[in-house]
Parts: sequence; structure tokens; C-alpha cells
Amino acid sequence: MRTRTNLYIAFVASLALGSEAGLYLSAPVLVPGALTAVLVLAALAIAAEALSFLLPKSATASLVFIPFFASALLVPAWPTVAVIIVETFIVHLTLRRQKRKSIFNVFQRALSVGAAIWIYRSLGGVGLLGLGGDTLSPVHLTAHVGIAALIACALALMLNNMLVSGVIAISANSSPWQVWRENNRVTAGADLLASPLIFVFAWVDARFGPIAASALWVPILGLRQVHSTNLELEQTNRELLELMVKSLEARDSYTSGHSRRVRDYSLLIARAIGLSEIEVEQVGRAALLHDVGKIHEKYAAVLAKTDKLSADEWALIKEHPVDGANLVATMSKLRDMVPAIRHHHERWDGTGYPDGLAGELIPLASRIITFADTIDAMVTERPYRRPLGEAAVRAEIVRCRGAQFDPAIADKLLSSTLWQSLFPPRQEDEPEAVAGGELPGSTSRAGLRVVV
Repeated sequence: MRTRTNLYIAFVASLALGSEAGLYLSAPVLVPGALTAVLVLAALAIAAEALSFLLPKSATASLVFIPFFASALLVPAWPTVAVIIVETFIVHLTLRRQKRKSIFNVFQRALSVGAAIWIYRSLGGVGLLGLGGDTLSPVHLTAHVGIAALIACALALMLNNMLVSGVIAISANSSPWQVWRENNRVTAGADLLASPLIFVFAWVDARFGPIAASALWVPILGLRQVHSTNLELEQTNRELLELMVKSLEARDSYTSGHSRRVRDYSLLIARAIGLSEIEVEQVGRAALLHDVGKIHEKYAAVLAKTDKLSADEWALIKEHPVDGANLVATMSKLRDMVPAIRHHHERWDGTGYPDGLAGELIPLASRIITFADTIDAMVTERPYRRPLGEAAVRAEIVRCRGAQFDPAIADKLLSSTLWQSLFPPRQEDEPEAVAGGELPGSTSRAGLRVVV
């Protein structure tokens, strides 16, 4: 992975340096005051760097893109990129960040801003610095360069996100799309709303000078800080949920990782049946906590038992959905998950527990978790059998369609292109276990992004 990451960084660096060389050759002469204007905005960018915050997949976000891209609109030439390279290098050196990550961040920023300049100029955009009189009126600028500025900045922000997601995905051997989605799902809206500020910020600097731009920068940073605090609290809450689930699973090594796998399966199933991303996330959070009731001490001996459960032990274990729902209900932010957790062992035909609900009276999230919970039981190795393969799992879902499972969800899932994603590639010499009899798990024990 290290070699691939180094090659990726070298590729980004070569593109950035080539872009900067092209900018210098195309316009080596600057308008008066260009370097001063860019240096002032670089100083404002340092303030944004100090207020950056951590994203889920080893990246950070800040409002540094506003002064950087504003510089590109004021001075769409090589000094803007050169100053950004120096500023980023100094910041990373001061923060003592890892050398390879610092090199990547320097050049991916240079490439992103360089791309913004090339796109802006190709669409007819001109440097706002040095314009005066009627040419700096909002109406005139919006009509002549506003659209070019918005397109250039939007495309450059997309490039920045792609570059950062790419290097993280290569380093972690994960999906670039998954990295991008995790890092942008909570910030994309704010960044989209902040993008027009780039044009406004550049116009204020050009029309009224750097002091006015600096004054505008203070409330912008304040609003972003409030937003980032909320995001950090949300991330902390997610991590606390993960910690709670890991603590639960630590007492039962036999089912270690079960809740997180059920969460992953539930996310995939929710997408396969066409739920919105907001609904998908809600289902995933409920799935992660579906077995949290087992954290109660009364379940410790039962969870540690390797033999078949007695009738009394089985009656005890059937209490965990209610205990989990009651536990989650004590947290105001999680109360919307209570029905999904309480009813995840209900069956479509009404023979499940704890309340014997049937059909669509069972919450949709619970019906999805039922699929995920049972699929995990089937594809996980057990002492009495090997993991079941795709054909065996499909056969069991078809067999229990309309009894244990919602038939509509079963049909959509089995016909979805996402169905195969539930199953890891099977080795050619690995036999597939055959399902039959009792269904496993049903009634027995079994801004500009940077890398940090």
C-alpha cells in the first residue's frame, strides 16, 4: 500500500508543478499589489487552519478554501498557487504533521487551486484586483465573471475532495466512494452554501480592500466554528455508540463484531430497497444498537454458554429487545430508534417476539434488521457448520418469505444488484455449506480537505 500511496502522491505533485509552470509561462507579469493581496488572504487562511476539525476518515476540514479560492479570483496567476504552497508547508511544519501527508497536502491544494484558476480563465474570468469603477459593481461582475467563478470553485472543490478521498482509500485499501461519502455527508451542505462566499469575499477585498475583507472573515469563522462544534459532537456520539457496542461484544467473543456486521448489512439492504440516505443512516444506527439490551448482567451466563439453551434460558434471552429499547429510550437523541430495536425479532406472520406484531405493523427498520441479523447468522462460521454461501442464503430467504421475512423486501433484495455485495468472494476450493431445517439465528443460541 505504501508504494501505491507514494506513486499517487508523486502523480499529484507532478500535476501540481506542471500546472504552476504553465501558469507562470502564460502570465508572468503581475498587476500592482497582486503579491500583497495574496499574502493577506494567506494570513486569513492560517486562522482558518487553526480552527480546522477532524472528519471520520482521517481527513480534516476548514474554511481555508474561501481565502484560497478568493485569491484565485483576485489574482488568477502563478503567485496565488506559490503562496498557497508556502503557507501549507509552514502550517504543516509548525503542526509537525507526518512528512508524507504534508507533502501530499501541499501539492493537492496547489493542484486544486491551480485547476480553479485554469477553469476560471478558460470561462472568461479575469482578475478582480486592479479593476475599478463600474467594473467592480456587483451587477457587472455577476453578469461577466460570477458564473465563471462559481463553476471554477465548485469543480475545484470536487477535485480536492476526490484527491483526498483517493489517497485515504489507497492507504486504507478501502473504497474511494465510501471515504468520500463518510467525509462529505455532514459537510457537503455547509460547503455548498459557503461556496458563493468565495465570490463575495473576493469582491469585498477588490472593492474595499483587505481590511474590509478581514472584518468579514471574523463572523464567517465564528459561524463555521459553531457548525464544526456540532459536527464534532455528532461524531463523538457515533464513536460512543461504537464503544458501547464493542464493550457488549467483548463479553461474548462468539458473536464479536456481530452488531457492526448487522449494521453494514442493514445499510446495504436499506439502499437495495430504495430508501433515502437519511433513512439509510437511521436504519444503520438502529441496527448497530439492536442487541444493546444484552449488556445487562443477567445475560452474561447465557451468552457465555456453548451448549443449547434451556427453555428458561431461551425465555430470558427473548427479553433483550425490550431491555435494549428501554435502555436506548433513556437517551433523548436516540428515542426514534426505540421501535426498531424493540421489534427486531418480530416475524412477518406474527409469531415473533416480544409483542407478536405482524406484517406492516412491524417497523420498517425492524424488518430490515431481521434480514441483516439472520443473514449474518448464516454467513458466519459456527461450530456445527461452515458459513453458508450465496445460493444457500438465497434459498433460505425464499423459504421463509412471508413467514419470517417481509416478502416485498425479500423480492427487492434478491433482485437487487447489491445482493452479491453481501457475500465475500469464495475460494475455488472452499465448499459451500448446505442450509436446511431450522433457520440459523431464528430460534436457537447460534472545506479543502487535507489528510491528517
